[in-house]
Amino acid sequence: GSNALDLQQRVKDKMQELSGRFPKGVSYAMHYDTTRFVSASMHDVLITLGEALVLVVAVVFLFLQSWRTTIIPTIAIPVSLVATLVVMEMLGFSLNMLSLLGMVLAIGLVVDDAIVVVENVERQLEAGLKPLAATKAAMREVTGPIIATTAVLMAVFVPVAFIPGVSGKLYNQFALTVAISVGISAFNSLTLSPALSAAFLRHRGETQFAPFRWFNTGFDRLSHAYANGVRILIRLRWIMLGLFAAGLVATYFVWQRLPSTFLPVEDQGYFFVVIQLPDGASLERTDAVAQKARDILQATPGVEIVGSISGLNFLTSAAQSNSAVEFAILKPWEERGPDQSASKLVADVRGKLMQIPEAFALSFDPPSIPGIGTTGGFEFVVEDLTGRGSSALNDATQAVIAEARKQPEINPQQLFSPFSTSTPQFNYDLDRSKAKLLGLNLPDVFNTLQIYLGSLYVNDFNLFGRTFRVTIQADKDARAGAADISRLYVRNASGGMVPLSTLGKLVPFVGPETVPHYNNNASASINGGAAPGFSSGQAVAAMERAAAIALPRDFGFEWTGITFQELKAGSIASVVFGLAIVFVFLILAMQYESWAMPFMVLLAVPLALFGAFVALLLRGMQIDVYSQIGFVMLIGLAAKNAILIVEFARRRREEGLSIVDAAMEAARLRLRPILMTAFAFILGVLPLMFATGAGAASRQSIGTTVFGGMVAATILSLVFVPVFYAVIEQLRERRGNDEPASQDNEPTTEPALRPLAEAAE
Repeated sequence: GSNALDLQQRVKDKMQELSGRFPKGVSYAMHYDTTRFVSASMHDVLITLGEALVLVVAVVFLFLQSWRTTIIPTIAIPVSLVATLVVMEMLGFSLNMLSLLGMVLAIGLVVDDAIVVVENVERQLEAGLKPLAATKAAMREVTGPIIATTAVLMAVFVPVAFIPGVSGKLYNQFALTVAISVGISAFNSLTLSPALSAAFLRHRGETQFAPFRWFNTGFDRLSHAYANGVRILIRLRWIMLGLFAAGLVATYFVWQRLPSTFLPVEDQGYFFVVIQLPDGASLERTDAVAQKARDILQATPGVEIVGSISGLNFLTSAAQSNSAVEFAILKPWEERGPDQSASKLVADVRGKLMQIPEAFALSFDPPSIPGIGTTGGFEFVVEDLTGRGSSALNDATQAVIAEARKQPEINPQQLFSPFSTSTPQFNYDLDRSKAKLLGLNLPDVFNTLQIYLGSLYVNDFNLFGRTFRVTIQADKDARAGAADISRLYVRNASGGMVPLSTLGKLVPFVGPETVPHYNNNASASINGGAAPGFSSGQAVAAMERAAAIALPRDFGFEWTGITFQELKAGSIASVVFGLAIVFVFLILAMQYESWAMPFMVLLAVPLALFGAFVALLLRGMQIDVYSQIGFVMLIGLAAKNAILIVEFARRRREEGLSIVDAAMEAARLRLRPILMTAFAFILGVLPLMFATGAGAASRQSIGTTVFGGMVAATILSLVFVPVFYAVIEQLRERRGNDEPASQDNEPTTEPALRPLAEAAE
């Protein structure tokens, strides 16, 4: 819950203050700083926010062709975003990369409703109405769709806010940010936008600017051609439904080809190298090898600073003399090109480290979420379920590694287990009977061994207003080797000193230096990663196949770290998607008072998903949490376009037009606002799609998803939704589920949203 950037600044200030009291010759430096990535990524997202704003305003101006009309949707952006920030502050949200991503996408959303209002007022003005009358007439037509689309978008995002766990945190920040901005945008479009339209808009007549005249002429021809095309498509409705079914099959096959992962691998501005020498190697040998690794890292272009810790097993957090870890801090993102990204440097350094014959050295990306796991890639845990012992556990672990190396989805160079049973050790075999015969108290014998060969906590004492711990420990020279035990003596009951060398003997053996436990079982971890061209999801499946083949009967396995979250998120994603569909269906059924009408809208959702899947496939990207958030968002966006067509077709049908004519008229009238809002949103996410720098992978993931989905949803919805309306409306009236519309010019029933529309006015 802490503010990372604020905490980092306070630490810097405190260290600056303390450095004034350092002894002469002592200085400090803060090299390993994970907030560099946080601040750089947020800075890049803010730049993206500005780029999206400029592109959206440009699209609105192109279609509306007047600064007077453009200013109304433009005003909706700061009003909605500032109000969103206020609500986020009230809810205790933090401003992070996810909430900022939500705001980038919200820019394209918050102008949609205002565009629909302004465009419809303009159309009424062209029909000869006065500004106030035109605004009232326009609001009677668009209030219903605005409320419907807002309810759908909020119905999609609000259930997502209740997902638990790490995945839920990722969904929550984004979903609630978008839901809040959409709700405020709808309120703004029903209040401020019509008020400004009545005050500012006037009938402008034909524009004198030649490029705009050409654009308008071309667009009018496109509108009429599209309307005539809709009539043809409805006549060919069974062929169109067949094409739609084929599209569903194609969507499924494209989805099956897409690899999956939990989070994309980000360039966080650093990576680390794990070094492990043979068991029992001294710290001096480890230091020498660590220096060789340091030299390799410092000679690597793109690396700025290298930090090193010898005697630490980074993967197990245990103190081991034969282990070391190196932290490679990279130059700022703007000073590195694409060939010096963290992932490429990790792969480059991994090959160079193989030139060190004295040790096993492996470079790793950091985990996608700091604190969840120690490395990027996967973390696999082998468990000894029946207490078979360390030797059997090691054999089982090595068998899994050997089998995993045969799997093409797994990078064999990354497979590594820190667990080993070959550390040289000594066991002091005490002759207890002899010790008692010589009058020795056994706890005194063990305390002597612990104090001189290890350490023993005694107590605490207070001095100068502070509490200090008292620990007894021999000097390092007194415990440098096994022979030092012969110099230890224990006092017996009569006060005599008995040498420990006469009470037992040292028995050398090999075994594990530490035995970690997982789920209360002795365990050994295996770290690894996917081979080039494969996803983490495919690597996880390959590891499970290897475990099924190689693990003995009394052993099991678990996933931990970021991989555990990935598997957990995979099961949640399908539930989230299903709930979003159900909520949208129920909202539409309630508003239209019909079970058939929501199908006209929801059938547009697979069209958006097809575009999203194809876009990800073409860019060689994977399905991750960010793309899943994009999928949920596309449900609402695809439904929004369909609602604009279906709602107007429904009204025209109630006014007496035939089903085909109602669909044609709705398609012609809604073409301009649909394309305008779609282009505003699509161009607004272009900066995300082609993002670079810190946090670029997550921005590219969600940007590519919603870009591809919206392009497909816009084009294909204009083709298929009128056909869906005609087919379902014809079936509905034929079955008599709802009263058929009359063929005169008076509606026989009021639209379900009319009370809401009147209340909003």
